[in-house]
Amino acid sequence: MFPPTSMAAPLLFGSVAIGTSAAILAWRARPNPGATPLVWLLIGQSWWSTCIVFSLSTEAAPEAVFWTKVGWIGVMIVPVAWILFALEYTGRDAYLTRRNVALLSVVPALTVLLALTEEYHGLLYVREAGVAAYGFVLVEQGGIWYAVAAGYTYLLAVLGIVPILGLLSSGATAFRGQSAALIVGVVTPWATNVLYNLGAFPNVGIDPTPIAFAISGVAYLGAIDRFRMFGANPAPAWRARQFLFDHIHEGVVVVDGHDTIVDVNRAAAEILDLDVDRALGASGSDLLPLNEPFRTDGERELLTIGTGSASRSYDVGVSELTDRHGETLGYVFTLHDVTRYLQQRQRLKVLNRVLRHNIRTETNIIQGYAERTSGETAETITQRTERIVEISEKGRDAIDLFEDTVNDREGTSLVGLLERSLRAAHDAYPAVEFELEYPDEDAAVSEGLSVVVDNLIENAAIHNDGEDRRVTVTAAVDDDRARVRVIDNGPGIDEYELDVLNSGTETPLRHASGLGLWLVKWGTEVIDGSVTFESNRSTGTVVTTTVPVR
Repeated sequence: MFPPTSMAAPLLFGSVAIGTSAAILAWRARPNPGATPLVWLLIGQSWWSTCIVFSLSTEAAPEAVFWTKVGWIGVMIVPVAWILFALEYTGRDAYLTRRNVALLSVVPALTVLLALTEEYHGLLYVREAGVAAYGFVLVEQGGIWYAVAAGYTYLLAVLGIVPILGLLSSGATAFRGQSAALIVGVVTPWATNVLYNLGAFPNVGIDPTPIAFAISGVAYLGAIDRFRMFGANPAPAWRARQFLFDHIHEGVVVVDGHDTIVDVNRAAAEILDLDVDRALGASGSDLLPLNEPFRTDGERELLTIGTGSASRSYDVGVSELTDRHGETLGYVFTLHDVTRYLQQRQRLKVLNRVLRHNIRTETNIIQGYAERTSGETAETITQRTERIVEISEKGRDAIDLFEDTVNDREGTSLVGLLERSLRAAHDAYPAVEFELEYPDEDAAVSEGLSVVVDNLIENAAIHNDGEDRRVTVTAAVDDDRARVRVIDNGPGIDEYELDVLNSGTETPLRHASGLGLWLVKWGTEVIDGSVTFESNRSTGTVVTTTVPVR
C-alpha cells in the first residue's frame, strides 16, 4: 500500500534527494561506460518527481495541469536513458549510433509534444478533472496515445533488462551484485507503474511511480558505491568478444539448428567471397560443402577453395552450441588456413626422400670406392660416410617428427617402448652396461617418445669414454603424466650445448654439436612434454622427460 496523497510530498522530496545523490556519483564516474546515460536516467526520475511535487503544492487547476504536462519530459527521458545505459554498460554501444538514438527518441518526443498540446486533441488523456479535496488535480489518463507511450516504455524497460540478466546469470561473479542492484532499480518503479495502470491503487490519487524512485535511487547508489559499478565494468569483456570475433584471422560461420547462417565474421566473408548481408539466412551446407558438416567428435575436414596456384586449403572444425539443458542451438564452423602448412609438408616429403634415398645411395658408392683402396685414407673416408649416413638418418627422424603429427597416432606401451630402445642400444653399444628400472604400472604414451628416448640413450652411450660405462633408464607413472629418466656416468653435457638448446636458436658461431639433443627437445615439445638436464653427482648427467599419458 502506498501512503495517502498528504504524505506523498515528503516521500517525493526524499526520492529527488536520493536520485540527485546517485546522479552526482554517476556524473563523477564519467566517461566510464554507462555513466552518462545513468545521469540522464536519474535526472529524468528527479524531474518527474519534482513536477509531481509542484502539481501537489498548487490549488489552481491550470497550474497543476501545467506541471503534469511538463512532467512528461522526465517520464519519457527515463526509458530512453535506461536502454542507452543498459547497452553502453554491457559493452553493446555499437548499437548506439546517432540514427538508432534518434529512432528511439521518436515516440518520446511525440509523447511530450502531445502532452503539451493535450487540450487540442485529447489523445493522451481522456479528460481532466478539477481540484480534489487534498488540493491536487485529478487527471484521468487512458487516451489512445497514453497506451502507446506506456507500452513503449515497458518495451524499452524489458529490452534493457535482458543484457543485465545475462550478466546476472553468467559466471562473472564480479558483476552479479551490480546487475542485481540495477534490476531492482529498474523493476521497482516500472512494476509500480504497471500496477497503477491496472487499477491496483484506486485511492492513491496520483501516479505512485515517482515515490518508488526512492527505492530505485537507493539501488543505483548501491550499484555505484557498494558494488563498484564503474570500477569493475563488463563493457570491455563484451567488446573484446566482439573484437575477437570480427578480427580473428580464422574464418567463423555460425549456423542455427536448422542449418541457417546467423553470423559470419570478416575473415570468413573474405575467405568465402561473401556479401555478409546476403549470406545471413542462407544454408550453411551450401556455403560449406563438407562431407560431414555437423560432425562434432573433434575430427576436422579439409576444404579447398579455388583452383590451380590460386587455391587455398582450410582446416574446418565444428563445435556444437547447446543451451543449459544440453539441447542443440546451432554450430560454429572455424576455417583455419593451412595452405602454407601443406606446402611445407610437401617440401618436407621431398627433403625426406632426398635424405632417405639419395644420400644413402651416394654414400654407398663412396664406401664402395673406399673399399678398393687401403690405409688410413680409406678408413677416414669410411668413417666420414658413416657419419653422413647417421646425420641423414637423424634428419629423417626430425622430418618424421614434424610431418606425421605424432600426437594424432595411437598410444603405445611405455614399458614396450623402453625395452625396444634398450635392445637396440645394447646391440649398437655392446661395451656399455644398460639397466632398466620398470615403473610400478604401465601406461600408454605417444609414439613420439621413442625418438626422444633413443637419442638420449645414444647420447649417453656414445659420449661416455670411461672404462665402466653405464646407462640406467628409470620410469614412473603419476596420474596423467609419465616420467622417464636417463642416467649416465659419462663426462656430462657441456653447459654451452644446453645454453644453445634453451635459447632455441643457433647462429653460425653459436650452435650445438649435432641433431641428437635437438631431437630430444623438439620431440618432447611435439608430444606436449618437457625435458630437464641435471648433473649426476660428481660425474654424468640425469635427463628427465615428462610426457602426458594417453
